[in-house]
Amino acid sequence: MKRRLLAALLAAIAALAIPEAAAATACEPVRNPYPGTRYEGVDLTRIRALEVSCSWARTVARRAHRKALGMPLPADGVRRFRWRGWSVIGDLRPEIDRYVARKTDRRVRWRF
Repeated sequence: MKRRLLAALLAAIAALAIPEAAAATACEPVRNPYPGTRYEGVDLTRIRALEVSCSWARTVARRAHRKALGMPLPADGVRRFRWRGWSVIGDLRPEIDRYVARKTDRRVRWRF
C-alpha cells in the first residue's frame, strides 16, 4: 500500500515538473493552390499552427511552398531555405512531402 501511494505521489510530482507542451491548432487545407499547372488538384494538407493564427499559417504554407517549388531539387532530398524571416525545411524523401516553417517560437507544418 505504501509503495502504491509513493509511486502515485512521484508520478504526480513528475507530471507537475514537466511543462505541458502547447498543442498545435489544426487548420483548414489550402485547396488547389496551383490551378493550371502540373500540380493542379493537389492540396496543401494537415496544416498545423503553433503560436500563429490559422489564416497566417495558411498564408505561410501557401507562399513558402510556392517558393519551394521554384527551387532545384536537393541531392539529399531535404530542401532548406528562408522565406520572409521563416526558416523552412521540406523533407521530400517520403511519398508525401512534409514541410516545417519556424520563426522564433512560431511554427507551421504542412504536407503536399
